[in-house]
Amino acid sequence: MKDIFHRLRNGELVRLHDPEFYKVDEVVNRTLALAPGLNNSTSNDEAREKLSEIIGYPLDKSTTVFVPFHTNFGKSIKIGRQVFINHACSFLDMGGITLEDHVLIGPRVNLVTENHPLSPSERRGMSCQPILIKQNAWIGAGAIILPGVTIGENSIVAAGAVVSKDVPANTIVGGVPAKILKEIDII
Repeated sequence: MKDIFHRLRNGELVRLHDPEFYKVDEVVNRTLALAPGLNNSTSNDEAREKLSEIIGYPLDKSTTVFVPFHTNFGKSIKIGRQVFINHACSFLDMGGITLEDHVLIGPRVNLVTENHPLSPSERRGMSCQPILIKQNAWIGAGAIILPGVTIGENSIVAAGAVVSKDVPANTIVGGVPAKILKEIDII
C-alpha cells in the first residue's frame, strides 16, 4: 500500500479510519501547535520565520506574509519569491498548494485542496487535488480557489470569485462560479 501522503497527493479517497491517518493527525497537531507563534508575530521577518517552520523550508526574504494566516497542514505549501500574502488567508493544503514567483494573494483568500465525496456513505472520506497559481497572478480579496485549479500566468481572480475550473493565462475571471470577464493585454 502506498503511503497516505502519496495517496492524498494523487487524489485517492482516504477515509478517516485509514490505518495511516494517524500520520496526518501528527502533522496537523504539529501545525496547530506552531500556528499561535506565527499568528502572534510582530514583524514580517518573524512571520516568515514562523511560517518557514510550519512548511518545512525557508521562505525567500522577498516574500511577505501578513498574519493572521491559517493552514491545517502546512507541509504541502510551496511559495516562490516576491510573493505577497495579505491578512486572514486560509490554505487547506493536503493536496498541495504552489504559489510561483510574484503572486499576489488578497485578504481573506481561501485556497482549498481538500474535498469530500458526494455519497453520504463515503462523505467522511477525503480526496485532494493540488492548486497551482502561476507567476504574476493576482487573487483578489475573499476569493475561493477550489481543488484541482490552476490559475494561469498574469491572470487576475476578482474579489469574491469562486474558482472551480482552470483559469487561462492573461485573463480576468470573476463571479460565482468564476467566468472569464476579459483578456489582459500584455505589454
